[in-house]
Amino acid sequence: MYPAELVKPMREDLTNVGFEELHTPEAVEAALAKEGTTLVVVNSVCGCAAANARPGAKMSLNNPKKPDYAVTVFAGVDKEATNVARQHMVPFPPSSPSMALFKNGELVHMLERHHIEGRPAELIAQNLMDAYNEHC
Repeated sequence: MYPAELVKPMREDLTNVGFEELHTPEAVEAALAKEGTTLVVVNSVCGCAAANARPGAKMSLNNPKKPDYAVTVFAGVDKEATNVARQHMVPFPPSSPSMALFKNGELVHMLERHHIEGRPAELIAQNLMDAYNEHC
């Protein structure tokens, strides 16, 4: 587990633009049970989360079509919530950071760490916006 003071700015990077943090398995289940589209960002402390994933996720919301809900779990911090979110992302193996788009509780688009690492935030945002344009 990471110290709260270390992850606070990383959490706020997403919550300051409207992402809802999910800290418990019950919160994850409730979020994914909602009708509509939900973007789930598995946040992390790694460098690619700061350089690519979080900025890409934030940029992606500047699209005419976007998810009804944007939520986040933090790998290595909210372990149980992250595990439940990842169970909904099967058959994809756990990775962080990662991003998943759900429609009415069904996984419709997935970005794994290898889709994020080494790619510019703009490319990640465009990938998500393409998914929003198709599913939202």
